[in-house]
Amino acid sequence: QVQLVESGGGLVQPGRSLRLSCAASGSILSINAMDWYRQAPGKERELVAHIRSGGTPNYADSVKGRFTCARDNALTVTLQMNSLKPEDTAVYYCAADIITTQSMGVPLHFWGQGTQVTVSS
Repeated sequence: QVQLVESGGGLVQPGRSLRLSCAASGSILSINAMDWYRQAPGKERELVAHIRSGGTPNYADSVKGRFTCARDNALTVTLQMNSLKPEDTAVYYCAADIITTQSMGVPLHFWGQGTQVTVSS
């Protein structure tokens, strides 16, 4: 079994910062890519950041210049969120393409449970 666990969400005032982390665990052989998504009530799920192994992160226009995604190690990805705005309020999800001990070399897509980020005065 493979699990992705997000942490670091919370309530912050506009202009402040948060750092989200996502830790992968389980029967993992390799992680090809990791992503951050977010979804607010009544809105479509949005891809926020994407990073492939050995690659440069890509960001949604709505967060470019404010958010930074990084692979801390082979099993962990972070999202540094600066200059937060009320419109950043959402549940943030970590996702990853992972080759497991049982997937016969095929990368499978996994999701974390999500962490709430609320930006409000």
